[in-house]
This record gives sequence, structure tokens and C-alpha cells, in this order.
Amino acid sequence: MKRITRNVIAAVIMLALVLAGCGNKEVVMKEFTSEDETVSIQLNEKWMQEDIGTGAEGWIAAASENDSEAVMVMQMAKNIYGANVIDMDNWKDMINASYPMSEMTLIDNPSVPGMDVAETYSCTVTIEDISGNGRILYGETEYAYYSILYVAIKMNDAEVEYFNNVCGSFKENAPEIEEASAMESTDTIQWFNNTCAVLTAANRWDYTLFGGAPADENSKSMVQNLLSEWWDVTDHETAEETMDWLLTEGHRVSFAEEMDILAESGLADVSEAERVDLILENFDVSEEEAQNYVDWFALYEQYGSDAAAGWDYSRAMSLLGYYYLAGYYTEEEALDKSLETAEVIQNTFDSWDSLMESYFVGYEYWAEESSDERREIYEEIKAASDSPFQLEWGMTFEKTW
Repeated sequence: MKRITRNVIAAVIMLALVLAGCGNKEVVMKEFTSEDETVSIQLNEKWMQEDIGTGAEGWIAAASENDSEAVMVMQMAKNIYGANVIDMDNWKDMINASYPMSEMTLIDNPSVPGMDVAETYSCTVTIEDISGNGRILYGETEYAYYSILYVAIKMNDAEVEYFNNVCGSFKENAPEIEEASAMESTDTIQWFNNTCAVLTAANRWDYTLFGGAPADENSKSMVQNLLSEWWDVTDHETAEETMDWLLTEGHRVSFAEEMDILAESGLADVSEAERVDLILENFDVSEEEAQNYVDWFALYEQYGSDAAAGWDYSRAMSLLGYYYLAGYYTEEEALDKSLETAEVIQNTFDSWDSLMESYFVGYEYWAEESSDERREIYEEIKAASDSPFQLEWGMTFEKTW
């Protein structure tokens, strides 16, 4: 899953690095509140709040009047994900991956009302080759994980005091959390979940839950944003269109077409050792790309037009869970379609490994990059003592809904 919109936030940080600091003039503070009103802080009344975009309703981003400083309060509500999927270390990794920070030095934690502050650092923040001085704080409440990031062109005593005052003004207005509805787990539903478990785990969601998260208003809003941004799915009609494309065409069609071209070039008629040279002689690709095509062609010889079908089928199963969370499919509709698709998958491949090898090939073909990271996720899940992949591949599905 793509992380919270970065371009707008990055622009705020870059703007904050343009001019000198605000000096030592008396500062009049006012309250700045997140879009969903779950968190607020006090900032200079002359600061301007930025529109962060969808997916960050619990965030605050603001910059000073002369664009010399910026503050971001970043929030991850704990109930968005399944239990034990996100912890403080995961949260820190997500922030650090989005906002490159270096020269990090542990400093004393400022006081933040109602928050258990884990760590605070002085640092250098770099966005698109522009660097500025910063402070980053990580903490949590019962409701959410938080980071407070402050960036300025310089960091003198006045800026440090300002950061501490901002932290000291933190207020959380956590909503009452309705008990989320988690679909009853059965072996059949877990089998469905297994087909897209690698993507679910890569997104730090819970692969023991259908859709990867409990069904509630938070997950509904988040998944609706995800489907709109990544799939252009906004309602039942567009959900149906996308599902039909994945199950009848997907990327496996263009993949098979390219494999047919390779076959026509004589690739099937030479030894595996000669295949890379043949591709290099006939096609404008690098040696690494040629090797990829040789590996993909070997799978194509085994599975034919279904060689990359695991990629399309896995994503279809993932989307069916998302459709349920987003409210575009009913529970019965999503599970009925999952059962239908699972039977196709089970009849196409002969094991979890063969399905996933097809998935990885399709990912490499689509993303034009290595699937090593996703392969590692798969191996980690398989190696777990409670691995869901212990489920028998050829099990008989039971409709219990």
C-alpha cells in the first residue's frame, strides 16, 4: 500500500528551508487542528496550515509565514490495522522511509500531555537534495502512534524552545472506537487470505483477517482512498469492471504475448545456456533483462498462458477483501467471488510455492524490479510456527457464510 501522500508534505518541508528563521519576536499562538479533529497543537498564529490530502485526516502540516519553518504531526490510529501488526518500531520505520533523516542524535524528550514519548532526536532532514535542521519525536497514546517533526533552516535556542512549546500544546480528542467487525475465521477463509498474504504483510496488515483489517469506519475510509488512488475503483460498478479485467485478462495476457514472441524467435529450440545470448542478439535488452526473460520463459514452458496468472489472481483476491472493507461488496458477495476465484487458483497451480512463483514472476514483469523483498516475506511467513501456509493446498472448501 502506498504511504500517506508525500508530495504535498515534502513541499512543506522544502519551503521551510528557503529563508532565515523567525527571530526572537513575541509569538502569539493559536490552535491548529487535524481534519478529523482527533489532534490539535498550538502554533504561531501567523502560520498557515497545509492541505495534506486524502489518507492523512489525522495529520497536521503547517509552515511559518515566511516559509522558514514547518511542523508536521503524523498520526497512525492503532485500530486501523489488526492486532499486533503495527508497533512503535514499525511506525518509526514507516516515518524514516518517507522522510530521510541523518545525523540523528538522541536528545531529552519534551513534555507531551497524554502521550508516552518513546524517543526524540535532533537530525538533518533531506527532501529532494534539500537539507534542514530538524527535531523528530516518536510517541504513542492509547489511541494512536504519533511523530512530531519540526524543520528549520537553523536551530537556535528560540527554535528549540518553540518546538518544545508546540509539543507541550499537544491535545488528543480520540473518538470512541466502535468494536470492529472481524469476519469469523475458518480454514476456507484463511485459504483465501493466504493467496494474497505476501501483499497483506508487505502493507503491514493482518493476513489472518479477510481484507487485512477489521471492518469499521476507519478501514472503510482508508480502503476507499486506496482503491480510488491505485485502481480508479470508486463504487460497485468500477469494482466489478476491475475484477473482470483481472480475472479475464490482467497482466498475464501481455506477458504471454511476449513469451510467444520469444518462442517464435527460437528460444524453445536452444539449450538454457544459449538462451541469454539468443535474446541479446535479437532484442534490445540488457543482460540482466535477458536473464529475467529466460527465467520467465521457463515458467511459461511449464504453465503456458497461466505462467503469470498467480500475480493477477492474488491481486484479485486481495481486492475482494478490500471491496468488502470499502462497502462496495457485501460480505456474501465478496466471499462468494473469493470462493469462485479460489477454485480457479487451486485448479491452475499445484501448491502454495507454484502459486507464489507465478505471483513473483508477474510482479517482476509488472514492476520491472526484483521480487526479492516479497520472496523474503513469503519465506518468513512460511517459517513461522503458526504459518497459515500449513493449510493443505488441495483442501475442500466449505461455504460457511
